[in-house]
Amino acid sequence: MSEMYAQVSVRILEKEYQVACPASERTDLLDSAEILNSKMREIRDSGKVVGLDRIAVMAALNMANELLHARARDKDLDGDYSQRIKLIADRVESALSGSQQLEL
Repeated sequence: MSEMYAQVSVRILEKEYQVACPASERTDLLDSAEILNSKMREIRDSGKVVGLDRIAVMAALNMANELLHARARDKDLDGDYSQRIKLIADRVESALSGSQQLEL
């Protein structure tokens, strides 16, 4: 069974775009468009970049950079959690093997 699609209208820098997406992702699309619009306004209002294409590219580069930093932070956190879990597992295993020796 195919998923229902929604036709969504988003406004970015005073320009209207019609975008199709799965109905279940409509809210995410609207939130994403708002973030993009905000980033593009920020770049446009800085006055350092002129032209819609250049503003869009700069916004995309900034957002991609933020994504890379977020992924790196997540990877660091995953490593920390993996180390902690291994340490706890080792302690539990040590405690269990010690109690098993006592019972024999």
